[in-house]
Amino acid sequence: MNMHNPPHPGEFIRQVYLEPYGITSRQVAKKLKVSPSTFIRLINGESNVSPEMAIRLSRVLGRTPESWLTMQDNYSLWVAKKKIDLSGVEKLELATD
Repeated sequence: MNMHNPPHPGEFIRQVYLEPYGITSRQVAKKLKVSPSTFIRLINGESNVSPEMAIRLSRVLGRTPESWLTMQDNYSLWVAKKKIDLSGVEKLELATD
């Protein structure tokens, strides 16, 4: 499935968990057992969800670790597609019998 402008996981966390419930980033960081600066970088989109963070997010906020990683992959791929210049990249032609 091709998404148009998928959210960064940090944006999703901010919009779905923090803002509606009045939860602070420090509260979540404490539950995640990470420094507040680490979590703030994530919710500001300055860092990505690692497998380890996906497991922590799953425990603290819910959803599966796989869903957190999929969200990150969708966002990262969308950003890469916007940035990369494929003009000089050619498809490899494979010989068939």
